[in-house]
Amino acid sequence: MTAHRSLLGLTMGDACGIGPEIIVRLFGREPVLDGVVLGDVGVLRTAAARLGSLTPVAAIERPADRAQVPPGCVPVLPVPRLPADLAALPLGRVDARAGAAAARCIEEGVALVQAGELAGIVTAPIHKEALAAAGIAYPGHTEMLQALAAAGGAAPPVRMMLANDQLRTVLVTIHQSLRSAIDAVTFDAVLQTLRIAHRAAAAWGQPQPRIAVAGLNPHAGEGGLFGDEEIRIIAPAVAAARAEGIDARGPFAPDTVFMRARHAPDHPGEFDLVIAMTHDHGLIPVKYLGVEQGVNVTLGLPFVRTSPDHGTAFDIAGRGVADPSSLAAAVRVARQLVAGALSGASAPP
Repeated sequence: MTAHRSLLGLTMGDACGIGPEIIVRLFGREPVLDGVVLGDVGVLRTAAARLGSLTPVAAIERPADRAQVPPGCVPVLPVPRLPADLAALPLGRVDARAGAAAARCIEEGVALVQAGELAGIVTAPIHKEALAAAGIAYPGHTEMLQALAAAGGAAPPVRMMLANDQLRTVLVTIHQSLRSAIDAVTFDAVLQTLRIAHRAAAAWGQPQPRIAVAGLNPHAGEGGLFGDEEIRIIAPAVAAARAEGIDARGPFAPDTVFMRARHAPDHPGEFDLVIAMTHDHGLIPVKYLGVEQGVNVTLGLPFVRTSPDHGTAFDIAGRGVADPSSLAAAVRVARQLVAGALSGASAPP
């Protein structure tokens, strides 16, 4: 495996949040020898100074220069066309300049992957309000990455997966109001989600994953008493997926299916993945188990992308208490997925 085929780009995230400091803490705790940071050198150096960290921050000219940087150093590839004076922005506040910079880092990361200089990207947290303030038309990472992956052609269908050692959840709908999300739960959307999840699972060594499908309504509709989406939409999509050889089952009551799927030391789960209809249905169970090991994975992209299972944490930015564990988990999963893409199999995230 050559260096460029396994090298990861870590975008610095929102400069006013905890992204830069958890990156510095991660490199100081467990040097990421296969990673370069895409961002602003001044922001990373300021973050290190606030932490009282002795971890040096070095500017590099291209990703391949990572090999020349000592293990205990943060290698930063300066992203062109970033707003000026990012390091002077006040922490813990929405700022359009930070939003614009975060978007530019993501764009640069995708461009470097598409150019073959990076194997994948790990994105530090961004703030959706800052993106909007900067005039960025995407509500989050997932939608932006989908558009960038299109490269002028048709955008690939993608889905958001949140995963930890105990549970993996893939979402049919993501960043939209609950009212609009219900309308977005269609036969095609559910079936497409099942196909994407089934294909993606091979990258972590499960070519035939057992997939549970959660319902939309309480008790999965209770035979139509509490809504008929399960009867009209979800069950037919599950049947269509099974006809294609996908091991999909359900719809199950969303208030109990996650307990059945959870892999605990004394309780092996019945399923390898759960498909959830809406954002909070799927993410609350995973986050409740602990954000420190949670990882967000974008399924369906033509490259690897992971991120931590938390946001910018404006309330603690700059206090030196932000935990880099979820970022470390995101790097670990990205490595596994890159290895899986190159070898055809990988360890489960």
